[in-house]
Amino acid sequence: MNFYVTEKVFEKMPDVVFGLVSVKGVDNSKDYDFIHRLLDESIASCEKHFDGKVVKQEKELQPYRTAFQTLGINPNKFMSSIEALLTRIAKKKGMPHINPVVDLGNAISLKYYLPVGAHDLNTMEGEFCVRTATAEDTFLPFGAEEREAVDVDEVVYATGTKVRTRRWIWRQSEEGKIDATTSELLFILDGFTDNIDAVISARDELNSILSEKMGCATKVGLIDKNNMVFNMDIL
Repeated sequence: MNFYVTEKVFEKMPDVVFGLVSVKGVDNSKDYDFIHRLLDESIASCEKHFDGKVVKQEKELQPYRTAFQTLGINPNKFMSSIEALLTRIAKKKGMPHINPVVDLGNAISLKYYLPVGAHDLNTMEGEFCVRTATAEDTFLPFGAEEREAVDVDEVVYATGTKVRTRRWIWRQSEEGKIDATTSELLFILDGFTDNIDAVISARDELNSILSEKMGCATKVGLIDKNNMVFNMDIL
């Protein structure tokens, strides 16, 4: 099974990159104390780093805000996932412990100031990709029961005609959310050539934790404009 990014997306964002960790055999029903500690440490470090600062004005967020503007998305109205997360932590609202996979993704996201998405692979229909939306696409908002239309040409994560994340990295769908039954998934770290070192470091730390501490089979990859496809299959 492939994950890919279409050429049209790279025409809109030539410098975008995607760090990838495909995961098989995770037990997301267990409790991992070290993940709790890692998340709490990342929260504390983030609170200190952004103390007294306006998150949206900080350098870590500028590539994402610029990209949103390039995509025709108002970053003040539709805050990117990483800006929303960092803003929450900067306001000392904390972060609840949800489940190991989600907590681990949040911990790495906060540590490296990067968007980290986790997508359940067992609930997908067709190949998974980042592309521009069509009139046939629909989105099921988190916690909702009714699907909604998606703006044509909007950059989305999608499988088939079902959109998994709207407005690139704005908001994930109810479909494919990570829960206790999740056993196979793909972690995606969104970045740019300007912060690719952070993307690779975060990806490799995530992979190390999953493989060495959680006993998962994993596979890493990186997508950019010169390499637009990643095979997620783990033998």
